[in-house]
Amino acid sequence: MRRVTRPRMMVVAVLIAVTTTMAPGFARGQARQGGAGAAAADEPTVTPFELQKLFDSYALVQAQQFLGISDEQYSRFLPRFMALQTARRQALQQRTKVLNEIRRLANDTQSADEQVKNAIKQLQDLDERSVGDVRKASDAVDQVLDLRQQAKFRIFEEQMERRKLELVTRARQANRANNPNRQQ
Repeated sequence: MRRVTRPRMMVVAVLIAVTTTMAPGFARGQARQGGAGAAAADEPTVTPFELQKLFDSYALVQAQQFLGISDEQYSRFLPRFMALQTARRQALQQRTKVLNEIRRLANDTQSADEQVKNAIKQLQDLDERSVGDVRKASDAVDQVLDLRQQAKFRIFEEQMERRKLELVTRARQANRANNPNRQQ
């Protein structure tokens, strides 16, 4: 049986605390969206950012178990894994922001071609920079893993991405079921 260390206990404690404090808010948010409840307006709801952080914490605990990370590796793996997740999240947020600007410019018949061209260039530059940032963060994770763990990490990331997509799909289906008049 594996010894539970202080860092592991901290991650699990945070995960439990976040789950127990956010789950009721999530349920109330679902009820409000579906029109099923008259919850007070000041009750907390879960934001997409909070859900992402919760999923990141879950992924961290799962990575430790899936990869068989030793106690010594864990203290070095944790900040690098979180940096990788942050790099990916920031890249996605920035990309979404630029794409929204491109969408606005493309739909605005008054916008100059030069503006559209600059926005597209900005997106290309951002994509190149993001790939480099994510690659650097991924390389940092690899530095604390042995070869087999690196291979397992690639498999693990794919599994987590699938799991995330499944959760998003289920949430959308639940929202549609709770509010059939709302278009997604």
